[in-house]
Amino acid sequence: MSPRRPLALAVAGLVLSAGMAACSQPQSAPPKVDEAFGKKVRAYLLEHPEVLLEVSAKLQEKQEAEARAKSLGAISQHRQAIERDPRDFVANPNGTITVTEFFDYKCGYCKLAAPQIVEIIEKNPDVRFVFKEFVIFGPDSEIAARMAIGAQQQGKTLAVYKGMMAEKSLDEAAVTRIAKAAGVDVEKAKADGQAQTVTQQLQDVQGLAQALHIEGTPAFIVGDKMIPGADMQALKLAIEEARMAAKKKG
Repeated sequence: MSPRRPLALAVAGLVLSAGMAACSQPQSAPPKVDEAFGKKVRAYLLEHPEVLLEVSAKLQEKQEAEARAKSLGAISQHRQAIERDPRDFVANPNGTITVTEFFDYKCGYCKLAAPQIVEIIEKNPDVRFVFKEFVIFGPDSEIAARMAIGAQQQGKTLAVYKGMMAEKSLDEAAVTRIAKAAGVDVEKAKADGQAQTVTQQLQDVQGLAQALHIEGTPAFIVGDKMIPGADMQALKLAIEEARMAAKKKG
């Protein structure tokens, strides 16, 4: 074994994957690393930067494989909650192909994916798109989710979604401004969004995400396929595969 190999393996244990295009829930601080060892790791990485790319790719591959294995059985078990919860906002409700997205309005990757999601909805009436308000980034995220759910009763959810996803710095003032611009009766939407039923809805989405081993946003489900992160190419491919499968059955 090369004398550098043990250090490379140690480095692999410390590197966190940055390849998955998804926002993760805030985690506790990692354990401290011995200073001398840390210097060795830094020196090694400066000499061999290709290790970072290799480790990142392998870790992402491993994480995605583990996520697929865990989620497959859970998707079948929770199909009704994933696709047919009457509380969720659904675009193209008569579509024959169902896509479910777990998202947070303050997630940067969700914001990047949003324009393509809107395009999918507008150009593919056969795609039934289910929105799951998965609040993972604190109070402002919850305020946004409650406003969107409150606006749902006024038929303004998609307009509010577009506005919030286009806003880089989303806080309570921005949420109110965006809702007004979308034609929402803000006071009514705020009141509706504070209902205990909405609190229960948000809690149920949290529980469902946990059952499906979803730890970040966005996360998409198409049929039995879980697509973690803003991999829009993979999402579009999954939609096309579902469409072809439906044609074969028909």
